[in-house]
Amino acid sequence: MTLTVEKPVELLQHVGQELGPSDWMTVDQAIIDKFAEATGDHQWIHVDVERARKEMPGGKTIAHGYLTLALVPRMAQTLVKVTGRKRGLNYGSNKVRFTNAVPAGARIRLRSFKLKTVEPMDGNGFRVTSEATVEIEGQERPALVAEIIGIQYG
Repeated sequence: MTLTVEKPVELLQHVGQELGPSDWMTVDQAIIDKFAEATGDHQWIHVDVERARKEMPGGKTIAHGYLTLALVPRMAQTLVKVTGRKRGLNYGSNKVRFTNAVPAGARIRLRSFKLKTVEPMDGNGFRVTSEATVEIEGQERPALVAEIIGIQYG
């Protein structure tokens, strides 16, 4: 279920609310390779399928931890919509932990996305801090646990 509000100020009414899960998305080798190209991180555990088959636990490459973090906004937008916002910005992250590797081809989703704080800012902005937990299908231990901070402008 998606939380939909018109204005960022309306998020204040939902502090403490836990949303999720999001839809599943597949982290395939193509998206891993694109992330490697964009960041310059071509470590073999991410991009060398043949070597990973021989040397990695599970025989697969794994997604970059920062790719998993970068996918949080994509999944979160299916859980929270502010229809009347003028713009939104990523502000940062707190307490980011990559607690499990995401193998190529695995499906991930936001198991939970909790609105922790909503703080008014200058310029009709609201700093929104959320607790995010990304899970891997079929695995008990999550891939990522983090506080994500964004700014929504009305």
